[in-house]
Amino acid sequence: MTDKQVDVFGVGNALVDILAMVNDDFLTKHQLDKGGMSLCDSDAQAALLNDLEGELLEMKSGGSAANTMIAITQSGGSGIYTGRVASDKNGEFYRLDMVEAGIRFDVDAAAAGSAPTGTSLILTTPDAERTMCTNLGVSIDLDNDDIDYDALAKCKYCYIEGYLWDPEIPRATSIKVMEKAKELGVKVSFTFSDPFLVSRYAVDFRRVAKELCDVVFCNADEARHFCQTDSLDAAVVEIGQLCDLVFVTDGPHGCRVVRSGNATHIPGFSVKALDTVGAGDAFAGGVLFGLTNGYSPEQSAKWGNYLAAQVVTIHGARLPGEMTSELAKVLA
Repeated sequence: MTDKQVDVFGVGNALVDILAMVNDDFLTKHQLDKGGMSLCDSDAQAALLNDLEGELLEMKSGGSAANTMIAITQSGGSGIYTGRVASDKNGEFYRLDMVEAGIRFDVDAAAAGSAPTGTSLILTTPDAERTMCTNLGVSIDLDNDDIDYDALAKCKYCYIEGYLWDPEIPRATSIKVMEKAKELGVKVSFTFSDPFLVSRYAVDFRRVAKELCDVVFCNADEARHFCQTDSLDAAVVEIGQLCDLVFVTDGPHGCRVVRSGNATHIPGFSVKALDTVGAGDAFAGGVLFGLTNGYSPEQSAKWGNYLAAQVVTIHGARLPGEMTSELAKVLA
């Protein structure tokens, strides 16, 4: 793939993340499913923010695939990201923050009068679990016209997040990107994103993984939901039959790399977790960096495990800076 100049072309919901620490009572009070992602409208999100008045809040450009793209650049790779933002303050913040992170982000903002830029309120409890309440905003309008297929053709991989499946238009756009990538000789990677999504779209996810994907990412909960089993081992075997390469993460236990149905366990790194926000995103970023820069799937998974371990030791979904100086040490 000598004509491929860029490592990864990412597509996802362009969301401004609003980060807050809460206790379990807050989740119970607002009837939020701990550990999951709930879609909400502006009023519901505003009510949550009102209840957090006086708490320390942090804002970052985010969205699952965007976090992965940033992890790729922090590893020394390159990326182009597509997500829809509005012509508002959050949209401009998002664009500038992504460019500062080293990501090419050329999508035109939606016209004035559209829905606002999407926001995700990310609530972290003392046990480091994250629960998300997301207002997709203008992200629900991400369509084929937003995709730069000439840019896609210059990339080694594309990366699509499962969160795009909830709204109908982005779902159709995602499938189109995958299909076009196959035509262009660009490898397709896909993340299941969330157990509740897996339950809703298991049939579609199975078809996409089998027909369009070269690489699939999921975590242990998503794998079990997908295969409707309590056995992670059984789920790994089943998912591993869908495409050539599957990565199944399992928190501090590391991950399983499944190549053509054969699973290898890659141990995790022992750290004290503060916040699990972005762990899976960082893992995928580490893996995709490895796969696009000459590392084996197992080496790539080890680097992904390392990035995930580092991101859970801080508050938020993003590592504070470049990680290239650690690469040789971790993969020695």
